[in-house]
Amino acid sequence: MIDPKPRMPPAAAPPRIVTMLVDPEPTTLLALSNCADPTMLVSGKIHEGLLSYDFDLTPRPQLALDWSTEPSGLQLTFRLRPGVRWHDGTPFTSEDVAFSLMLLKQLHPRGRSTFANVTEVETPDPLTVVIHLSRPAPALLRALAGAESPMIPRHRYADRPPSASDDRPPIGTGPFVFLDWVKGSHVTLARNPDYWDAPHPAIDRLVIRFIDDQAERLAAIESGAINIAPATPVSVTALDRLSRNERLIFETNGYQYTNQVIRLEFNLDHPVVGKYEVRRAIAHAIDRNVLVAQAWMGYGKVAYGPISPDLKPYGEDIPAVPHLDHGEADRWLDAAGFPRNDNGLRFALPLDFVPAGDGYQRTADTIATALAEIGIDVTVRQQDFPGYVRRLYTDRDFAFAVARSNNMFDPSVGVQRIYWSHNFRKGVPFSNGSHYANSEADRLLEQASVEQDAAERRRLYRDFQARVAEDLPDITLLAPTQITIVDRHLTGHTLSADGTNGSFAELRIVG
Repeated sequence: MIDPKPRMPPAAAPPRIVTMLVDPEPTTLLALSNCADPTMLVSGKIHEGLLSYDFDLTPRPQLALDWSTEPSGLQLTFRLRPGVRWHDGTPFTSEDVAFSLMLLKQLHPRGRSTFANVTEVETPDPLTVVIHLSRPAPALLRALAGAESPMIPRHRYADRPPSASDDRPPIGTGPFVFLDWVKGSHVTLARNPDYWDAPHPAIDRLVIRFIDDQAERLAAIESGAINIAPATPVSVTALDRLSRNERLIFETNGYQYTNQVIRLEFNLDHPVVGKYEVRRAIAHAIDRNVLVAQAWMGYGKVAYGPISPDLKPYGEDIPAVPHLDHGEADRWLDAAGFPRNDNGLRFALPLDFVPAGDGYQRTADTIATALAEIGIDVTVRQQDFPGYVRRLYTDRDFAFAVARSNNMFDPSVGVQRIYWSHNFRKGVPFSNGSHYANSEADRLLEQASVEQDAAERRRLYRDFQARVAEDLPDITLLAPTQITIVDRHLTGHTLSADGTNGSFAELRIVG
């Protein structure tokens, strides 16, 4: 008997969509000539690296299947994964790797030091890459994650390399393909149907939202409009409230690759803070423990040197630093030729802060209060993220700033770029913004970057930290506790040392 009723096709499954918060909005989506945190978070989903890393920073395959290092440390060989294609269908080959590595050396804010010893990248066949070095580079094998050292297509960028604010639609090999960027609102990424690691990815869309307003951001997380929010994106005062939400979990793993610190960065070209006596006075006026307790509500730990206490073993060697002593601060300012006037003031300075959460503004406000006690009238100045970057690194129109920087997985990568005199690069974000130049600091950094003996390398970085603590091109204040706030129905978000900077290929909605 024929059923007279037509059969309806089964209903299509609803799209699997995850929404991630990124704050602030990135200026570009390719982490090659710009390594700001928001850019890395997006770029890592589109662009992959040769390697990924376990939480202890042990390398594991990504675009490279295996690798070897000559005993001399002067040659690294990689065998690439076959069958990988760029999002436009073009095959990924060793020529792309060679092009990417040399461009990273030239343009990446950290790449100038990371790849400083790379002299040539040989491509004997489409799936083999041989990196030749002039001197050993112990950190290089840990520098090849996708968000840190993205592989990019030679056929797309050979004629016009990407700039720090490149707005061309990005093309990578990663699990997600760029769909659109609505400025001020969101970026949409779609599942790559031809991804080499099929059947991944496990979701159909990744929507990356930008929400400037703190209250709106908090409400979006609480309501479920945001499913994953990396790098403590809400006020630290709101963390206790969110911790009681049964739908949410706090993930503190996945930050082993970045090791963030918060610093007070001086402009050494400024007529006032360029004076050593003024910087020394400011160092005597700041109480790091108060900053951790009041500005960060205990979500952090005091840091005394350029290297994070979380970056072991190097951050464990803490150099001597000026003690909190307002009387000593007054003596240094008097010696600098800045006596108090009838109102008790010596001079006025603007203080900028990176607009990446209220902890940074509270840090600036707390410092302003402390400096008022020694006669420095501080005006805390606020701007959006592009304006902050432009002021510090292009216009250099600042006295000092509450800045954040990532030490990364090795001091030769994340620390050297901040203090190495050869990395003063006007217009390049997160390079040597203070314009610090000390030949002894350069020597220590350069020697440590090639030293293969672990004990000697540790000694060199200890001596370097002591040099910086004496010169005070900046003051390292604290290492914040990094938290990813995530819906408990998501899995596969924190599987490697770079956490949410990773590819999200295994991100999945469960339950």
